[in-house]
Amino acid sequence: MANLDINTTIILVTFFIIYGIFLFFDVFQRNERYRYLAYIVALLPINYMWILEFDIILVYTVLFGLWTLCILRDMILVYRKTKEYDDIFLFFILAVVIQIVVASVLPGVLPNLKLLPNMAGIWDLFWLPNIYAPGAQEDFVLVFRVLLTVLIIFIMGPLLLDIKGEDIPFPVLLVIVAIFIIPFLLLSYIWLAEAVAVLTFLFSVVLFVILLIITKSGKEMK
Repeated sequence: MANLDINTTIILVTFFIIYGIFLFFDVFQRNERYRYLAYIVALLPINYMWILEFDIILVYTVLFGLWTLCILRDMILVYRKTKEYDDIFLFFILAVVIQIVVASVLPGVLPNLKLLPNMAGIWDLFWLPNIYAPGAQEDFVLVFRVLLTVLIIFIMGPLLLDIKGEDIPFPVLLVIVAIFIIPFLLLSYIWLAEAVAVLTFLFSVVLFVILLIITKSGKEMK
C-alpha cells in the first residue's frame, strides 16, 4: 500500500513537474538539447513511487508511459525533421542502464522494498516486477504489457528505417538480429512466458526476413 501524506504527495507531484519541464523543454525556445534528459528525469517520480511502496507493476507501467511520451515527442519534433536518432537512442539506453542499477541499489538501501508484492529478485541482485505473481492485478499487467510492447516498437522502428536501402553484408545482418534478441526475449516473456525460446526464435527469423527485404548487399547488378 502506498505511503502517501501531504508531504510525499507534494514531492511526487514536484518530480512529475520536473519531468514535464524536460519533456516540453522546447517550449522555452532556448535552442538547447536538454530535452533528452527527460528520459533520465522520468526515473525520479517512478523510483519515488517505489520508495512509497506503490505496486511495482504500476510503477514500471508509469515509467514505460513516460518513456513512450518522450519517444513520441522526439519522433515528431526531431526524427521526422532531421532523421537523426543517435541522441534519442543514446539517452534511452542510458536511462535503462541507470534504472537497472537503481533496481539493484535501492532495495539494498531499503530492504523492505524486496518484500513488496509482485517483486522478483534476479540472482538476488536486481529487483524487478513479476507480472506472473499470484497477486498481480490483471489490469495493471495488461497495461504493462501493452506499453512495454509499444515502447519497444517505437525504439526499433526508427533503427530499421535508418538502415532501409543501405548496403549491409549478410554477416552484419546476423549481428543486427543478435542485437535485437534481448527485446525479443522480453516481449516473448511478458506475453507468453512458457514459449519464450520459440517466440524469440520466430521474432528473430521475421526480423531477418525484413532486413533482407529492406537492405541491399551492395553486390547487386547495376
